[in-house]
Amino acid sequence: MCAVDRRAFVIVLDACGAGDLPDSDEYGDAGSNTLGHVAEACGGLDLPVLQRLGLGSALPLQGCPPAPEPVLHGRLHPLGPGKDTITGHWELMGAVTPVTLRTYPEGFPEEVIEQLRDATGRGALCNFPYSGTAVIDDFGEQHLRSGDLIVYTSADSVLQIAAHEDEVPQPELEAACEAARAIMRGEHAVGRVIARPFRGSLGAFERTEGRKDFALDPPGPTYLDELQADGIPVHTVGKIGSVFNHAGVDCEHPGATNPAAIAATTALIGELEHGFVFTNLVETDQVYGHRQD
Repeated sequence: MCAVDRRAFVIVLDACGAGDLPDSDEYGDAGSNTLGHVAEACGGLDLPVLQRLGLGSALPLQGCPPAPEPVLHGRLHPLGPGKDTITGHWELMGAVTPVTLRTYPEGFPEEVIEQLRDATGRGALCNFPYSGTAVIDDFGEQHLRSGDLIVYTSADSVLQIAAHEDEVPQPELEAACEAARAIMRGEHAVGRVIARPFRGSLGAFERTEGRKDFALDPPGPTYLDELQADGIPVHTVGKIGSVFNHAGVDCEHPGATNPAAIAATTALIGELEHGFVFTNLVETDQVYGHRQD
């Protein structure tokens, strides 16, 4: 194969875990196994191509037995601490996080909220760890009445701001998140600040595809940087570009939903002659994750 034909694709099913690790109880995740439990809940998975490649050889999986001739397969154990989205993606690309990124299981301290109020000119609702879909259901009406921003976190090292697109236009929401990113540094550094716009009426609120992430820089050079330095085009699909704070990335392709990300990746498979593609399929996390159900 000549150099111009060399391609590689990395595709992450976000939050689709394959079993817990020895330290999972430190994060409230003892017994977690998203892939295995989904297989049990639906009476077995029908994934013939992945089965032949070795999905069922990586872990016991109902409906997906071990393959007689699997490709290289296995489960990865992170070297760094924590279970955050960005630290996991960074480590896949060779940059191990030296310390756990800060989380806020009790919500953000008042000094942070005060700085956010001063920077945005708006108040703050919620300020607790919350499901992203539940938080707009529970606080959306109050947000529309008051104009206050919905500020919340999760198990990850993240500050998220949700706002209705009719109350807070997308540019203003992104500006608020940029201000929050400037605040959440130093002792309060979080991995990401995320804009979470939503729309709809009471009882029918839904997120839009206007999510935008504001991340820290990776803790060191990544494989993306090395590939780029060698003249190999680096393409990202979905939130990957933001996760790496756009470092080492040549071209970012939208993928706010799984169908959009799959379509973008499929197009790259058909069109790209040379390069590296890193895709995140977000819906296992964004639509179904963080609920332990």
